[in-house]
Amino acid sequence: MSAVEQLDLFAVIDSKPVLNGMYYEQSTNRFVSYVLGRRHFEVTPSRCLGDEAWKEKTIRERSI
Repeated sequence: MSAVEQLDLFAVIDSKPVLNGMYYEQSTNRFVSYVLGRRHFEVTPSRCLGDEAWKEKTIRERSI
């Protein structure tokens, strides 16, 4: 008979970071929002409601 193995149901299996928030996607030239790692919404920079300073900061710091 094999030994009993106890499973940890709350252990983090995937250690990759999950995208959450607004990012700038270079390949499509769009701002994309992610919720728990799933693509939720996308918008072109001209239709994005953020001010220019926010857009530039997001493009610089959160581009994927």
